[in-house]
Amino acid sequence: MSIPATMTAIDAEAPGGPEVLVPVTRPVPGLGSEEVLVRVAAAGVNRPDVLQRMGLYPMPPGAPTIPGLEIAGTVAAVGEAVGRWRPGDRVCALVAGGGYADYCVAPAGQCLPVPDGMAMTDAAGLPETWFTVWSNVVTRGHARAGETMLVHGGTSGIGVTAIQLGKVLGLTVIVTAGSAEKCAAALALGASAAIDYKTQDFVEEVARLTAKRGVDLVLDMVGGDYLPRNLRCLAEDGRHVSIAFQRGGKAEVDIARIMGKRLTLTGSMLRPRGLAFKAAIAETLEGAIWPEYESGRLQPVTDRVFPLAEAAEAHRRMEAGQHIGKIILSLGT
Repeated sequence: MSIPATMTAIDAEAPGGPEVLVPVTRPVPGLGSEEVLVRVAAAGVNRPDVLQRMGLYPMPPGAPTIPGLEIAGTVAAVGEAVGRWRPGDRVCALVAGGGYADYCVAPAGQCLPVPDGMAMTDAAGLPETWFTVWSNVVTRGHARAGETMLVHGGTSGIGVTAIQLGKVLGLTVIVTAGSAEKCAAALALGASAAIDYKTQDFVEEVARLTAKRGVDLVLDMVGGDYLPRNLRCLAEDGRHVSIAFQRGGKAEVDIARIMGKRLTLTGSMLRPRGLAFKAAIAETLEGAIWPEYESGRLQPVTDRVFPLAEAAEAHRRMEAGQHIGKIILSLGT
């Protein structure tokens, strides 16, 4: 495969609103010995991309300034130490950045095969949410079959993935969402119950839905004043897992409640984690989740696909909270 010296990318010169996301020309990235160079066909849009654009999400050392944490495409070249992948392979991958571009470098261990028959624009929306949800719900949250989980943002990319994980693990999944339409969508996707947080008190609804027992696990991306309310939703020995804090990074909690119910509060950030950790998650996902897509038991949920040149519109849609599932950028390859 012929590889050019330059490529089209989205690389904002300074933090700002969506309007800073315009196409520019950048050098094709160099390739490390344990990396693959992917000719990008599609890239997922995620909340951290929006925060990075605004200057609110520091990048790990060495990460590209080009946004984009997940891609799908065709392998163009491989590093000398890469054993599995070859040029021409269809892959999707979790990356530290650089996805909004014609070419992107990915660690070989963070690549997964595109499921047979799946469009690149669907595959591009799988890695970031699946790595995040699996590592937090299963690895940190210790979810087990028969348990009940509360997920905020039930129609976001994370929320949809959590609903799908619930199907695989045998969890009862209760979600919150911001409209009757989104609640209906969550139920259609497999949630056991959906709470409209704009018209209902989710603490009271969780108590009603669980006969006052509470849930075993909360997956929270809201933070702030939601944290003490989430703790009221937890059953004895419940676990609270934080993955973002859209309403603020500080909260006041009732320590007596934590002690009395033996609650566990934990959380994580995926982007700073090491290559070995992410490679292990990729291996687990390929064995436990990818067959579900291959068989058709799970289906990707893509909200809307925008051309790369319309990255600003993709960000506006995410910021408006209108989406159900993943927002994708297509590079037309």
